[in-house]
Amino acid sequence: MSWLMMIYTILTHADTYLAQLVTQFGSWTYVIVAIVIFIETGIVVAPFMPGDSLMFVAGAFAARDILDMRILFPVLAMSAIIGDTVNYLTGSLSRGWVVADKDTRWLKRTHLKRAYAFYERHGTRMIVLARFVPVIRSFAPFVAGLAGMPYKMFLIVNALSGLLWTGVYLWAGYIFGNVPLVREQFSFFVLGIALISFVPVLFETVKQRRADKRTKL
Repeated sequence: MSWLMMIYTILTHADTYLAQLVTQFGSWTYVIVAIVIFIETGIVVAPFMPGDSLMFVAGAFAARDILDMRILFPVLAMSAIIGDTVNYLTGSLSRGWVVADKDTRWLKRTHLKRAYAFYERHGTRMIVLARFVPVIRSFAPFVAGLAGMPYKMFLIVNALSGLLWTGVYLWAGYIFGNVPLVREQFSFFVLGIALISFVPVLFETVKQRRADKRTKL
């Protein structure tokens, strides 16, 4: 099974998988979901984790009293904040050996260039905006560390963006996840959230390729 097919399967059956986790692990489900969020935000080589969709489903489960929002929100928000902090520190400590114009075993030049362009255009706002953009989300704090963003400034923006990101998707799932139309077509709505979140990535990719072509000319 290709990784694209695996991601598609996870997204379209996210509610089924989460229900199985609750059945098998009970309260440990909060820890497992938090680990997924931490990996997506904290480990720069894992940019394709389904964080947005997973939080939407978790919010919908909270509305059904399967999970508890009073636990979900603080745990996932803290996981996202800690993840970005670890990612930032990794970038800060990597300044001496990461070369932006060369691929390494773990880092692809195209991903770094895209994140750098995002940082140059938005500055500190990048940390907030990137939370809602897959792939960029995993590279943004790393690039902030590489670029030498002051830690105190990063910490404030990181905390605010972590609370905003987790809050938006958890409460969206809580409010809309059990609307009859959404619940009947739940898998398609979850997949739609993932596809919509990738639109900025596609836009940046097309824009970067056009810029590269102009540079070559």
